[in-house]
Amino acid sequence: MVDLSPRSDLRIITAAVSSAERPVAQTVVDALLQAEKAAKQQRVVYPPEALIGQWQLRFATGVRKVKRGGIAVGKGFYLPPFVQAKIGFERVAADPNYLTISNQLQLGGLRFQIFGPAKYLNKKNLLAFDFTQMDLSVFGRSLYRGNFRGGQTEVATFEQKPIAKLPFFGFFLITEELIAARGRGGGLAIWSR
Repeated sequence: MVDLSPRSDLRIITAAVSSAERPVAQTVVDALLQAEKAAKQQRVVYPPEALIGQWQLRFATGVRKVKRGGIAVGKGFYLPPFVQAKIGFERVAADPNYLTISNQLQLGGLRFQIFGPAKYLNKKNLLAFDFTQMDLSVFGRSLYRGNFRGGQTEVATFEQKPIAKLPFFGFFLITEELIAARGRGGGLAIWSR
């Protein structure tokens, strides 16, 4: 567990996913940045088993370009209740550092899900992944289920790909109730069970 500042960043992050009176988005962004900094300074290492399960996206930030080629975290936003965005992780029996990842977006009766292999680098709390399969369904009836962006060919070469060529999440906060990470593009996100 990350030892956060006395101003209670964990309480702010937890309130962002579980409270009826959610904190102002900028307050949540500041708390996430503080939690990320604390995790790096304390060299916190989370086991891949801590990710197993389904997680509901609650809060995310975009990124914005700043002068001189830099990227800064953009304003944060809460997902509206009518949008269901979930991420899931399952264990692959052969190696505890290899998982499968699924990402699902549901709006009313329409559900779009993509999934594929993932590998976890313990020392960096980094999860690299590749989406290779998709499922599109309406009211539980599948309209299309099959390959996505190279499909089985990409699965076969996944292990050989360097992290720099894959999308990834760098997790900096994992509790029983929530996970928080920075994506390859620089944005931050919070998911809860």
